[in-house]
Formats: sequence, C-alpha cells, structure tokens
Amino acid sequence: MKRRPRLGQHFLVDASVIQQIISTAAPATGEHFVEIGPGRGALTGPLLSAGAIVHAVEIDPALAKELRERFPHERLNVHLADALEFDYSALEGIGVPHARLRLIGNLPYYLSTPLLFRLLESAAGFRDMTVMLQREVAERLCAPPGSRRYGRLSVMAAARCRAEPCFSVAPRAFEPRPRVHSMVVRLTPDSRYRIRRPDAFERVVRQAFSQRRKTIANALRGLANKEQITAAGIDRTLRPEQIPVAAYLHLSDHLD
Repeated sequence: MKRRPRLGQHFLVDASVIQQIISTAAPATGEHFVEIGPGRGALTGPLLSAGAIVHAVEIDPALAKELRERFPHERLNVHLADALEFDYSALEGIGVPHARLRLIGNLPYYLSTPLLFRLLESAAGFRDMTVMLQREVAERLCAPPGSRRYGRLSVMAAARCRAEPCFSVAPRAFEPRPRVHSMVVRLTPDSRYRIRRPDAFERVVRQAFSQRRKTIANALRGLANKEQITAAGIDRTLRPEQIPVAAYLHLSDHLD
C-alpha cells in the first residue's frame, strides 16, 4: 500500500517493540480501547487477540478499509476520522462505563503536541493512555518543575495525569525509519489537583511559557498583577519553569 507522507506515517514493524507496548498496556478481555493511528494493525491484532474491544481512529481511508478487511471482527470498530476532532466522549453512549475507556496509539509526530492537549481535555473519561511519541515531546510531557524540558505541556499534563516514561524506541523499529527516537509513555488520570477555572488556568500557563526567560511577574504582565502573584504564594522573581503545577492552579483561582 502506498504511504501518505503528509500524514506522518511511520509504521511500527518491530515485533519485540509491539510486544513491549502490549505488555505495558496489559489489555484484558472485554476492555474498551481507543487506538489512535492504527495504521496497518500492528497493535490492533494483539489487542483483539487479548479479548479487547477496539475503537480504531484512522484518518487514512485506504488504511481504514484495510483494517476492516484484515480484522473482520465484531470487537473492532473502525472510525474514519481525524483524532484531533474525534468526540471521545461519544463512546460512552455505546455502553463504555465512564472513565473505563483506555487509549493506546503511536501518535503521528507532526501533530503529537496538539493531539496531547486534545486528549488531556478528555482525560477524565479515560482509565489510562499508553502512547508512543517523539522522545523530545515525551521528555517535555514528563518533565518536573525546574528542569530544562518543563513547560506548558508538562504543566497541563501534570494537572490532570501522572506521566510515566516507559521505554525508548529506536528508529529501526519503524518502516520507513523516522529521523528521531521515540518513547512510550503511560498517562494515568488522577485527582491530585482540582482545576476550578480551566480557562483561566490555560491562559496563565500559556502566557507564562510564551515568555519563559522572563520572571513570572513580567511574563504575566497584563494578566496577573504582583499582588495576585504574591497571594498565590509565588516568588515574583522566579521564572515560569521554576513554578510547580499547584502554584499555577492557585494563581488561576484568584484572577479577576
């Protein structure tokens, strides 16, 4: 089948890596999995063999057709859709209990960051998410405060999930080979933090990291004043990457 480069298609072909991903996700009989970017079915087949119910979200019509023909199974539902626009919450309407839906996938490199933000918005509806990403994106996703990689993605993810790096994947595991290394990460939604004002939280974090080399007081000028920053328990001389998730949430709760 002809590959479509504009869709960032790099097909996973290494059997040992496929087994590692499946072992990490540990699918069980009757569990519902959303699979993003199933491609030629490298993960789809093992998921079905484990007894899982698979909701495959595939944007390429030719690949969607191939999946239906290759795995003519009552437990496979192929959705011809863009993962960025797909309504994940709608799956609850077909009998999936709230927060019992699981997610797995090799996220396309060219849209992995916006797709992660989209998935984080729906995180409460998932039990967990096992995803393969470009390693640099995975490191940002899992970065702690004070580290070089800590940024907007780190904060938005940590406010909703525990992010656990699982293992790295070399380019040779794919056909064709990408120019970068990959990493599998497991995201487990939890309730450590309460996001009372999601829009305000998003504004604060976005503006803070748009000027990450400035102090937080200067980076948030026009959005939060010095008194509000101090009242949130934040040292105004710190830079955005030095500030923990809880402090950003506290500040967003007290904006006008």
